[in-house]
Amino acid sequence: MKIIISNSSPDPIYEQIGKQIKAQILSGDLEEGSPLPSIRRLAQDLQISVITTKRAYDELEAEGFLDTVGGKGTFVAVQNKELLREKKMKVVEEALARAVDEARLMGIEESQVADMLRLLFKENI
Repeated sequence: MKIIISNSSPDPIYEQIGKQIKAQILSGDLEEGSPLPSIRRLAQDLQISVITTKRAYDELEAEGFLDTVGGKGTFVAVQNKELLREKKMKVVEEALARAVDEARLMGIEESQVADMLRLLFKENI
């Protein structure tokens, strides 16, 4: 598991950790049942407070991404396939919404944005 903390990011450190772990789960880099480093170990590796790491893990657990088993550790939660698909769709939808907002601000028409999206899909095949 790779996590990079940016001091220049406007996001709090616990959110940076949470976003990166969530992205790794959604991309499949972290598979269901995979163990995560202990809260203390991750805090030590990132040179941050244990409280910050705990908050990131707690929020991910509340969102259903992690399961904590007393005495055993924290693991990537088993995801309902449909729920996981919906989470992935939401991430893409949010990114597209930001792109549409930018296009509107710059006076770019819907058809031009659709053309750009088709080109981007073809380039990455």
